[in-house]
Amino acid sequence: MSEGALQAGGGSVGVEAPAPPSLGRAALLDAVELAEAPRRPLWRENLAIFAANRFALAGAAFLVLVVLFCFVGPLAYRTDQTLTNVINANLPPSGQFPLGTNPEGFDILGRLMVGGQSTLEVGFAAALVATVFGTLWGAVAGYLGGLVDALLMRVVDTMLSIPFLFFVVLLGTLLQPTLPLIIIAIASVSWLSTARVVRGETLSLRTRDYVVAARGFGNRHARLVLRHLVPNALGVVVVNATLKVADAILLFASISFLGLGVPPPATNWGRMLTTGINNLFDNYWWQLWPAAFLIVATVIAINAVGDGLHDVVDKRMGAGEGK
Repeated sequence: MSEGALQAGGGSVGVEAPAPPSLGRAALLDAVELAEAPRRPLWRENLAIFAANRFALAGAAFLVLVVLFCFVGPLAYRTDQTLTNVINANLPPSGQFPLGTNPEGFDILGRLMVGGQSTLEVGFAAALVATVFGTLWGAVAGYLGGLVDALLMRVVDTMLSIPFLFFVVLLGTLLQPTLPLIIIAIASVSWLSTARVVRGETLSLRTRDYVVAARGFGNRHARLVLRHLVPNALGVVVVNATLKVADAILLFASISFLGLGVPPPATNWGRMLTTGINNLFDNYWWQLWPAAFLIVATVIAINAVGDGLHDVVDKRMGAGEGK
C-alpha cells in the first residue's frame, strides 16, 4: 500500500493527493520567455498611452509646428519689425506680403512669428514659475496641516479675491512693463490654483505607508516633501502645468489687448489682436484673423496635450492601485 494509506497505531486512513497537472513543453517555454522578456521602458508605455489619444497627438504636433514657426521661421522669412514703413501700410495679402501689412507697414506674417516668440515665452515661463512655487506651497500646507495649513491657505484665498486686471493696472502704473515683470505678474496669480490642487493631493499622500515609514526613520520635513510627496504628486502637477500655459497665454493676450503689455516696437499676438479689431470696420480683415486663429488654436492644442497627459496619469495611477 502506498505511503499514507494506513498509519500504524494511528488508525487513520490517508488519501493520496492528486498529482499537479504537468505543463506542456510549449506552455512551459512560453512562460519562461515571458518571465525573461525585458519589460518595455516606462517612457514608452506612457508614450503609447498618450498616442492613443488622437486629439492630444494632434495638439502636440500643432504645438511643435507653432514653435518652429515662431523661432525658426524668422530665419527663413526675414522681415523688418522695428522700422515703420507707411508706404506699405494696410496692404492686402499678396505675393510680396502673404498675409498683408498693418497700419505701420509691418509684414503681418513676420509679425506673427516675432509676436509668437514673446507670447510663448511668457506662457511657458509664467506656467513654470507658478507651477514650482504653487507645488511647494501646496505640498508644505498639506503635509504640515493644522495651523500652518490654515494660515497658508488663507493667504491663497485672500489673493484669489483680488481681481487680476486691477493688480496688473496697479503694477503698470508703478513700473514700466517688461517681459520679466509680466511673467512675474501672471505667475503671481497662476500659482494659487496649483497650490490648492497639490494641497489636496498631499493630504491623501501623507497618510500612505511609505510616508509614515520615512517619517519613522527620522527623515526631515524638507526631505519628506521634496523626495516623497512632490514626486508622487508629479502626475497631477504636470497636467495642471499644461493648463497653466494656456491660461498664461490668454492672460498675456488680455493685458496686451488692453494696452498694458510691452510697449512698441515689441509685439505679441494680443497686441496684434487690438490692431485688427481697431481696423476691422475698415475691412482690413487680414489684420485680425491670423492672430486670433493662432491664439485660439494654440490654447486648444495645449488643452489637448493636457488631456493626453491626464490619460497617462489616470492609467499609471490605476495600474498602481491595481497592484
